[in-house]
Amino acid sequence: MNIHEYQAKSVLREFGVPVPRGVPIFALDEAEAAAKDLGGPVWVVKSQIHAGGRGKGTFKEAQAGEKGGVRLARSIDEVKAYVEQILGNTLVTVQTGPAGRQVNRIYLEDGSNIAKEFYLSLLVDRVTSRVSFVVSTEGGMDIEEVAHKTPERITTFSVDPATGIMPHHGRTVAKALDLEGDLAKQVGTLVGQLYTAFVSKDMEMLEINPLIVSAEGQIRCLDAKISFDSNALYRHPDVVALRDEGEEDAKEIEASKYDLNYITLEGTIGCMVNGAGLAMATMDIIKLYGAAPANFLDVGGGATKEKVAAAFKIITADPNVKGILVNIFGGIMKCDVIAEGVIAAVKEVGLQVPLVVRLEGTNVDLGKKIIGESGLNVISADDLDDAAQKIVAAVNGTP
Repeated sequence: MNIHEYQAKSVLREFGVPVPRGVPIFALDEAEAAAKDLGGPVWVVKSQIHAGGRGKGTFKEAQAGEKGGVRLARSIDEVKAYVEQILGNTLVTVQTGPAGRQVNRIYLEDGSNIAKEFYLSLLVDRVTSRVSFVVSTEGGMDIEEVAHKTPERITTFSVDPATGIMPHHGRTVAKALDLEGDLAKQVGTLVGQLYTAFVSKDMEMLEINPLIVSAEGQIRCLDAKISFDSNALYRHPDVVALRDEGEEDAKEIEASKYDLNYITLEGTIGCMVNGAGLAMATMDIIKLYGAAPANFLDVGGGATKEKVAAAFKIITADPNVKGILVNIFGGIMKCDVIAEGVIAAVKEVGLQVPLVVRLEGTNVDLGKKIIGESGLNVISADDLDDAAQKIVAAVNGTP
């Protein structure tokens, strides 16, 4: 689960992390009061969407002006003008795609006198099963670009969970950023605060870009991006309360209600599969035969008839779907349950696109019989390769 920048800074502030003062704005008439509360003389007007590259983004609407989604204001009138231009308009960045995201929230923040910019992030290293730090002197840039062009400017290390954060971790970060004296002490404290926040809140990723040294000699987290482990949210109702469903795909929200693993993609073939590995293989073979998947959907090993029906409805709700491939290997999951769920969903929402079903495993004969006797216009497949070829041909209108 992702949250907005202003929410991320509020979470970090709980752990003593130094962040600039700021005020969220949800309506134009809040802008002047927020600006006066902060006092100026320089304010930063920040668009709040769940996507990076906001500063370099562009707006679709002409009234939003030519500047990006992050703007510097030097008067209250400028603050009001920028809020009016940005709020409610669609910001397009490298991460949103051409559709962009509507800006429904703005974060007004104190301006900072920046002397140096750095990059600092924490994430879960799946290889070591530890929290890892990624540190670079190249703050304000895309870390992927830095890794590609100048990998020597990136320092990484993991923290042993048995010891937790130790003084040498702070010294490692200070050395990587070439900081000494009081700044090194500030960074050492910050490293401990960030690690504590990361572990305490079950975060998956915490990115500070940029981490700055101000002209006054203070370390500050100028931007913050946090994502949380969705499987641990039951432990953090305060985090759940921060969820902005307006930033999420409606189909993904609906899928989460049924505990379905669903991600919207840009292709035309809807997929319903049980097991993440099989789902990945299904998407790969669809690409192999010249088409593209419209989604990743894993119904899991213990899906009920109702859960399968819900999954099918979510797939058919996508207007980009021109065909559907159901690929089930019945282990814990029974093929007859899948068949009954698909039939129930088709009878309720109808079937407007080709449907290919491949069943194998537990109760496969019963599952095939249920579908065969349903009277539905379903294309049966013998194996995954056969299924992929048939759905691609059906979508393309080829025999």
